[in-house]
Amino acid sequence: MSASPAGALSFAMVAGEVSGDMLAALLLQGLQARWPQAQAFGIGGPRMQAQGFEAWWSHELLAVRGYVEVLRHYRGIVAVRNQLRQRLLAQKPDVFIGVDAPDFNLDLETQLKAAGIPTVHFVCPSVWAWRAERLDKIRRSVDHMLCIFPFEPALLAKAGVQATYVGHPLAQTIPMAPNRWAARQTLGLDAQRPVVALLPGSRRSEIEHLTPRFLQAAQHMQRQQPGLQFVLPAIPSLLPRIQAWVAAQGGVPGLKLVAGQSHAALAACDVCLIASGTATLEAALFKRPMVIAYQMNWLSWQIMKRQQLQPWVGLPNILCGEFIVPEFLQERCTPEALAQACLAWLSAPDRVDALQIRFQQLHLTLQRETAKLSTDVLEKVLAR
Repeated sequence: MSASPAGALSFAMVAGEVSGDMLAALLLQGLQARWPQAQAFGIGGPRMQAQGFEAWWSHELLAVRGYVEVLRHYRGIVAVRNQLRQRLLAQKPDVFIGVDAPDFNLDLETQLKAAGIPTVHFVCPSVWAWRAERLDKIRRSVDHMLCIFPFEPALLAKAGVQATYVGHPLAQTIPMAPNRWAARQTLGLDAQRPVVALLPGSRRSEIEHLTPRFLQAAQHMQRQQPGLQFVLPAIPSLLPRIQAWVAAQGGVPGLKLVAGQSHAALAACDVCLIASGTATLEAALFKRPMVIAYQMNWLSWQIMKRQQLQPWVGLPNILCGEFIVPEFLQERCTPEALAQACLAWLSAPDRVDALQIRFQQLHLTLQRETAKLSTDVLEKVLAR
């Protein structure tokens, strides 16, 4: 999206974290296809910038999870939001699109909507899982919600929020039958030996909590099954930090650290040990068995636990309505428990086959022309 001529549409966007950058980049492809001269700007990451997005601030600004962790960065985040609000109120984009990051975006959208700027939010906050009180704020702040799960529009309609199910973009980009052997070749892994993928998250705080546990779990697995291979796709900027952790743990035999390439790691693996979050849905779409783990600041966990509405945290379990994959949270997130749960998948091929059938059904449910459906909604919002 290069410089737009006078009168061309302008879209302001805010996307936080790696997952938001990925989702917003797919949406930008749809905007480009429908409005080639449009301009897009705001907060985003490298994938958005590759689509011509003008990033005023980096998406890493919003890569914070947990109440205590957010408090540590609160003043800086609020200062950026205030600057962004003033800039957008002066520039008046045709539409503001908030991509996930609800704690940042909903307050901003309330103020922009009150000033007459149409607001669209992409990815409904998980009000069906926790913090149901957000429905009131969503109604005040969002003109239209783009939903990635099929049950969400009906829930939002009851709260007076206009919403459209557009499918999950990842269901279009991830193949129905991933090529495990090609991915192993890409990563330099032995095609014949089992592979465990270690994905400790994308936020610095969760990586700090989970990476040492994941490495210790890998050591436990290696001692019990010496032929295992491990692959850990790291955010490039954090690769030196993770290398230091590996050294501090005394090394992990059979471990390959790679910069990025999380999808290749998921395609290549037989099982993954993974942080709770969007990546668990990616693993499900790759049809891979998984062990979900999470550990955070104690106070943040106590607050979140009180607001939880469902017994599951992992997206595959939430979407299937049962514990189809194990979850190990907080005090249960020990290296020994994680290791045994991963090894259990490797020793149960019939259980893996049944899980893959469930994940294929889930993939078909989420597969829609997301970019086109989203821009159809934006066109209607613009017409209003």
